[in-house]
Amino acid sequence: MSKEKDEKLKALQLTIDRLEKTYGKGSIMKLGDKAVLNEVDIIHSGSISLDACLGIGGFPKGRVIEIYGPESSGKTTLAIHAIAECQKNGGIAAFIDAEHAFDRTYAEGLGVNTEELLISQPDNGEQALEIAENLIRSGAIEIIVIDSVAALVPRSEIEGEMGDAKVGLQARLMSQALRKLTGTLSKTGCCCIFINQLREKIGVMFGNPETTTGGNALKFYASMRLDIRKSGNAIKDKDGNVTGNRVKVKVVKNKLAPPFKIAEFDIEYGIGISRSGEIVDLGSDLNVLGKSGSWYSYEGTKIAQGRDAAKQFMLDNPEVSREIEEKIRQKLATGKLVKAEMASTEEQG
Repeated sequence: MSKEKDEKLKALQLTIDRLEKTYGKGSIMKLGDKAVLNEVDIIHSGSISLDACLGIGGFPKGRVIEIYGPESSGKTTLAIHAIAECQKNGGIAAFIDAEHAFDRTYAEGLGVNTEELLISQPDNGEQALEIAENLIRSGAIEIIVIDSVAALVPRSEIEGEMGDAKVGLQARLMSQALRKLTGTLSKTGCCCIFINQLREKIGVMFGNPETTTGGNALKFYASMRLDIRKSGNAIKDKDGNVTGNRVKVKVVKNKLAPPFKIAEFDIEYGIGISRSGEIVDLGSDLNVLGKSGSWYSYEGTKIAQGRDAAKQFMLDNPEVSREIEEKIRQKLATGKLVKAEMASTEEQG
């Protein structure tokens, strides 16, 4: 019996050697050999609570991510924050601006080094995806954002007449592109973020009529899908002027950690995700900051009265803020997140 097994193992090893010679080293391997599935490399999202809800600490490299939601909900802002975080660690980022609406000043306000950012404003969907594929194949790009799927208009539709019926063209384009991109992304370790818009199905009487553009391929190929929406009232200053929005991000699909977790944070105009607001909210939730009535305290010392004053304290004292953030991340790493909750059945529907 052992002799027969040895012969099988020898035959298997010969086959593996032949496959590696034909397709390259690492084309097939045992999971137990070395560290085949290492810990996933990540790019921080720019939000402490979202990093925790994603389960691995950020967006995974080598995977497809989809961010979708209603208009002006913060989709592009979230993607730009990811670019800024990538650049902070020395990575090269690219932005495929199919909507032709990239705001350089806003991106700089969010921390993006626009001098080093690669940007393309393609004429049609095929051109956009070919540029993306070539950049990913280079192996030099760590993150690429495509904004948006809805704006990836097939060449034949652009060259055709207004009113021409072009059924399923965009869906076929996306399906073909994703078949080609996913393997390359995995090999090069590039994170690809697709921003998508919402549409409503006609004639839906029951259930959620909302759907994303570009067919179903992206839903299958995406390792993570994030639904971002405005939540609650707008943020206002002392004079009553609207300065931002409270947003809720639901992780509706996650292949790397448990899904259906929810993160909430502030997005302020011109600034992006409010890091100080997150530190105050998560700090009090996780008992890193003490809260008695409207007063906030840290290590027994009162620091501010009211949330806005506490946020300002964090901005004025960056060293204390970093210390508190580190303690928050340590607690979140041990699974003590309070705000991450399972979405209800109604929300999933």
